[in-house]
Amino acid sequence: MDFSIAWQKLNQIGRDLMAALPNIAIGIIVFLLFMLLARGVRAGVRRVTRGMRQNQSLPLLLSRLAYVAMIILGILVTVTIILPGFTPASLVSALGVGGIAIGFAFKDIFQNFLAGILLLLTEPFKITDQIKYKDFEGTVESIQMRATTIKTYDGRRVVIPNAELFTNAVTVNTAYDMRRLQYDVGIGYGDDIAQARKLMLEAVEEVEGILREPAPETLVMELAESSVNIRVRWWVNPPRQADVLDAQDKVLESIKNKLTANGIDMPFPTQQILLHDQTEVTDGDRRTQREGWPAGKGDVPLARAAVPEPKLKEEA
Repeated sequence: MDFSIAWQKLNQIGRDLMAALPNIAIGIIVFLLFMLLARGVRAGVRRVTRGMRQNQSLPLLLSRLAYVAMIILGILVTVTIILPGFTPASLVSALGVGGIAIGFAFKDIFQNFLAGILLLLTEPFKITDQIKYKDFEGTVESIQMRATTIKTYDGRRVVIPNAELFTNAVTVNTAYDMRRLQYDVGIGYGDDIAQARKLMLEAVEEVEGILREPAPETLVMELAESSVNIRVRWWVNPPRQADVLDAQDKVLESIKNKLTANGIDMPFPTQQILLHDQTEVTDGDRRTQREGWPAGKGDVPLARAAVPEPKLKEEA
């Protein structure tokens, strides 16, 4: 068995490796320098963006992007030093169709990644803001590169892809310092509307934490089946969910107690059933019946009890 060819191959590999050792050493040193440079760039970007924005996630995101970009650049430079025949263009050509396939496979990831960057740059909402998206509502915990996490009011975490938040409507409950609340209160048809509105305003103004400017207001909204509905509106600050519920609880309790103490009726829906085959004398007499129908002008039909029996048979 002839081992000379194998020995020559091993000899050649050893000589090539010895010849490449200086390049490998230089490449390792260059890569270590790029790592140090990447850390410095990351710290610098974080300091600069922290001074420009209040968003806590933006400095972290940009610093990570800068760090990863410097590491990738360091890898390319290192490989170029170790392998002089290697160029970034040759890497792109080597990827070829495979790169396109990878792009399609990671399309959603890239889309969410870009949406996350745009959310952090445009800041439609920030961390600690309370937002509502479709059926989800809660406090924003973090805005990451792929998704945004919110903590619901009942203590659950919801992870929402950034692309959905960027392309769909999102309600930001804490975007402004003040928030207006409202509630419809029904009073009886026999009650004085002006007095009821005055009492409602007094009840709202007695609640601690309700803003005096803009002032609370009342509006007659509907003449409903069983009540006159008056809409009470008031403003709170801050507009966080806990403050909103606390203010509404106190306002409604104050309104109810105030109206009850002053004899204002707060009716509930009722239904009246009229049976017109009754035998009482007033049944059908539009001058004396209690159903609320007006008697009208001129003569009205006789009551059923006043119509002679033979005439009823003739009409039948």
